[in-house]
Amino acid sequence: MEIITNAVNWLNGVVWGVPMLVLILGVGIYLTFGLKLLSILKIPFGFKLLWQGRIPGGDSGITPFNALMTSLAATIGTGNIAGVATAIFLGGPGAVFWMWMTALVGMATKYAEAVLAVKYREKDERGKYVGGPMYYIKNGLGAKWKWLGVIFAFFAGIAGFGIGNMVQANSIANALSTNFAIPEWVTGVVLLVLVGMVLIGGIERISTIAGKLVPFMAIAYIAASTLVLILNVDAIPGAFNLIFTHAFSPVAATGGFAGAAVWAAIRFGVARGVFSNEAGLGSAPIAHAAASTKGPVSQGLVAMLGTFIDTIIVCTFTALAIIATGAWTSGETGAALTSHAFNLALPGFGGYIIAISISIFAFTTILGWSYYCERSLQYLFGVKIIMPFRVVWSAAALVGATLKLGFVWLLADTLNALMAIPNLIALALLSPLVFKITKEFFESKGKSENNPF
Repeated sequence: MEIITNAVNWLNGVVWGVPMLVLILGVGIYLTFGLKLLSILKIPFGFKLLWQGRIPGGDSGITPFNALMTSLAATIGTGNIAGVATAIFLGGPGAVFWMWMTALVGMATKYAEAVLAVKYREKDERGKYVGGPMYYIKNGLGAKWKWLGVIFAFFAGIAGFGIGNMVQANSIANALSTNFAIPEWVTGVVLLVLVGMVLIGGIERISTIAGKLVPFMAIAYIAASTLVLILNVDAIPGAFNLIFTHAFSPVAATGGFAGAAVWAAIRFGVARGVFSNEAGLGSAPIAHAAASTKGPVSQGLVAMLGTFIDTIIVCTFTALAIIATGAWTSGETGAALTSHAFNLALPGFGGYIIAISISIFAFTTILGWSYYCERSLQYLFGVKIIMPFRVVWSAAALVGATLKLGFVWLLADTLNALMAIPNLIALALLSPLVFKITKEFFESKGKSENNPF
């Protein structure tokens, strides 16, 4: 087992090394400027479409709003609490700046993913929309590239059991056990039942629950973070100064912080940013392909908001809480660091807020990733795989809640990178089509704005 672990650890270092970070940022920057900064300039228009997209479009898909909420259910998770803290622990406050930069170019990536997902989606034998990288690789690049879509679907189908299920269940069990003394096996059984009940209803039930739970949990967490910042309002300017200063200069060791070079800030800021918002991984377009929308661009404009909300808004609140309270020099890392920051500002119950937040965030991640994995495995094996998958997925939550998952986390993190490679290749090759579709949409913008969905 040690040999396998070392091998996967080596592969993880390779696939999440400089070439991957360059590929993710490179494709994002290329798309951002190829779209003439549309992903940044059209944020207000995107929110307008999101609000209008709460109403079904009349066909067999889910609402554009619920498609985004399903995507956010998968992305707003432990990365927003533990991932941000880990980036700061390893890269210093400057890592937050590089998370922001990753998000800004990642919005264009997420936009392109959703545009292609809607453009090349299909209806399965049940009459439901299915789509994602495997479909826009097959239908957009042609039969000779189909093998690339198979590779994506294979890695996505496996990776989800780790990063999207067992790791999340383990985070919930640990948080509830530490703060409320609830046995891990009890949490596991409850998760098995709750996840199973939701999955029986398919994407309709998943998206409906996500549409209600995601806005509530995000607003509640931001409200709690805002309270922490209000109590430390004098330290906020200094926190921003640390973020911008140490994005370009090393940070010395101080307190329990070991110090970090500029490269560490860039590396961990980019890596944790991608882990949090998933731009480029190819997971989110699987949800957006199910949307009841009249055109690819409309859903793309909604989809890019997922990265904005996840990283620019939610992750920023976590980062400011950690830095403004001074917790970042404590030597803590991961969720324990965020919990420490909240406890400093809200003694006695700050840790409970983080425990509850992690539990809700991680639960919705399990739901969102269940859809990604189901569609990936359906692409490989057909609809006959759906019910067996849902049973196994529900049981995996019980397993994850009761086991130590160091190797599972490492393997899933590696597979996430292997998912991203075929998706990023497809985005680069299909980018001229994305630019063309976008140009045509905005040339008839007046008509589209009146009834975009």
